[in-house]
Amino acid sequence: MARFLFRMTTVTFAKSLVAGGALRLRPVTVVENERGAVSHGALFRDQVRFEVSCSARLPFSTTAETTRLSLPPRMSCLPPWRNLGVEGATSAVLSSRLPRNRGSVMGTAAVEDVAASYLNASLSDNADMEANFVEVGNKLADAAGEIIRRYFRTGFDIITKDDLSPVTIADRAAEEAMTSIIKDCFPSHAIYGEENGLHMPEEGADYVWVLDPIDGTKSFVTGKPLFGTLIALVHKGVPILGIIDQPVLRERWIGKAGERSTLNGVPIASRASCTSLKNAFLYTTSPHLFAGAKEEAFIRIRDKVKTPLYGCDCYAYGLLAAGHVDLVVESGLKPYDFLALVPVIEGAGGTITDWSGDKLRFWPNSDHPSCDETGMEVVAAGSDDLHKAALDALEWNSS
Repeated sequence: MARFLFRMTTVTFAKSLVAGGALRLRPVTVVENERGAVSHGALFRDQVRFEVSCSARLPFSTTAETTRLSLPPRMSCLPPWRNLGVEGATSAVLSSRLPRNRGSVMGTAAVEDVAASYLNASLSDNADMEANFVEVGNKLADAAGEIIRRYFRTGFDIITKDDLSPVTIADRAAEEAMTSIIKDCFPSHAIYGEENGLHMPEEGADYVWVLDPIDGTKSFVTGKPLFGTLIALVHKGVPILGIIDQPVLRERWIGKAGERSTLNGVPIASRASCTSLKNAFLYTTSPHLFAGAKEEAFIRIRDKVKTPLYGCDCYAYGLLAAGHVDLVVESGLKPYDFLALVPVIEGAGGTITDWSGDKLRFWPNSDHPSCDETGMEVVAAGSDDLHKAALDALEWNSS
């Protein structure tokens, strides 16, 4: 399967050029939907970045306007084929140049139908807004899961992003479905997704939904069911709702600030009995994700634990919350990688912070200190004593 790397060339796309074949196209995924329109876009042979709106870039404060261009480029909240301006092009023109993908690909209408199916039943008539947050969170996970299961262990193209991480049409379709639901239920809320960046209302927002449709895309593309969908709701910087959903195994962790976390509706608790590193089972996604001083810090803690284990991505945090794993240590995580984990871990009795012991926060439209888009160092433990021992072993000073 071909891999592509988006670069920083900006191109203005014209429908007439696409329909006329003036641009040199290479296939990613194109299929006709039931309405006879093109349902996904294509990459261009030249290294291209899609033109995006300013709101799609991630400002970490109201004063970030002058520095935001240094941040990684983000797709706009519009589906990629709409950015290309080809939604009105005939399928016959493009399909003659672009072969169909081997997988069963969902078109625009199909994604919209999935989102709509979870909006047919309106929110409960409940005065408790926080209860509605959980209800919407479940709708998001249901919609994303339905899409992801359609692609799991089927043929699909893999695209390599600027940070060298993979992305598939399943990631994008799942995020678009979740975004559609949030906009319908809470139009005043902001949305920050891994694939589409930040959508912020002009007046700003105290609530931000943070979405990672497939955390662990490498596991997903290789057929390993240990990835997950991460959904967080952050209020004035503080994660108040977190969901870890494994759509293939149909396991769902839900954490809500001030309440006990659950796994498929059953209350869970982390393993508080493990208080020392020598008895701890430690997980990290991969030892190759550490470099320099961070690698040295990880080796210090790895050499002190009972058993180091690798893989699982966000699934390892679910295992920690459920009392099966004692410690998770990782580096280079983005806000969408860990904000959903915070309420789940804390609601199960565990502790999760950065390597300096500071709480994880995210408020992109204020001057409040925010998560670093370049990557954060995260440590989660099943008990306070073990967390302190881990911080001591890491010997990390962010300054």
